[in-house]
Amino acid sequence: MAEHNDLGKFGEELAVDFLEKNGYEILETNWVFDKAEIDIIAQKNGILAVVEVKTRSSIEFGLPQDFVKPKKIQLLVKAVNEYVIQNDLDVEVRFDIVAIHKEKSDFVIEHIEEAFYYF
Repeated sequence: MAEHNDLGKFGEELAVDFLEKNGYEILETNWVFDKAEIDIIAQKNGILAVVEVKTRSSIEFGLPQDFVKPKKIQLLVKAVNEYVIQNDLDVEVRFDIVAIHKEKSDFVIEHIEEAFYYF
């Protein structure tokens, strides 16, 4: 597996741990529908959080959250709509980003709630 894939997988594991420690119930990881993959589907206080995880080894070329592009947002919306239908859910949906980057020998984790809206 390529090094960036390993970093991405590690970042998703960090994000799951972080969310669980902050009271989220993890419902799914790497949930796939059609061409879309949702990194983490979590729930807290009746809100379904669709979480995109972005991990970078440095912020030299930009913050991790800057790499969530409009096409990815469209795919996330399509996928979560299907998830809600398949599971017959009546919940509020929120789109979050967990941005992770390496700083010296540690990883910095930032949870951005309501990172974007889609109408």
